[in-house]
Amino acid sequence: MSDASIQTLIRADAAQILHNVVEELPDARERLAYVRSMTEQAATKVLNLVEAAQEDAEAVRRKGRELSDALNRLALSNNISQDRARHLMRLCAAYAADAASFAAREKSLHTEIMMSQDFQDLSGQVINKVSKMLERVEPPLKDLISSMPAPLAAAMPEELGGVQTPDKALKQDDVDDLLASLGF
Repeated sequence: MSDASIQTLIRADAAQILHNVVEELPDARERLAYVRSMTEQAATKVLNLVEAAQEDAEAVRRKGRELSDALNRLALSNNISQDRARHLMRLCAAYAADAASFAAREKSLHTEIMMSQDFQDLSGQVINKVSKMLERVEPPLKDLISSMPAPLAAAMPEELGGVQTPDKALKQDDVDDLLASLGF
């Protein structure tokens, strides 16, 4: 088989792989949008649960401080009546009941927080699928690009590095132009 025939086969194979990937891109985009949505919903839910837990914790802390102050005053008192001691015991019992109720709510909130992270398994699967698709397309894209004439330096998009900010990110028109130059 001649070198030209081999190159033709490689290009045909690369073209088929690229065609398949192009057909998969809308599904990949949809899946990633779903992961983004699930992540946003889970983050919002966790933040709301934590905020509610903080309010409950503050109420228990405030009641505990008040009870502690009352008990300290009682300990310093020379005269304590039986009625006053009973009243303080009722305060202690009420605080203990509040603390137990708080602990039960906290346990429930922690369970809800853990459950709100259930999207993680799904998002991992989606990300793996998209990553595998990109792994399949990378070699034929490299082959295709290496068989093309070198682009002008001015036409090359700036290299992506790190987290993109809106002012540094590629614009949709730039992405469309790049794909069009590759024949998509």
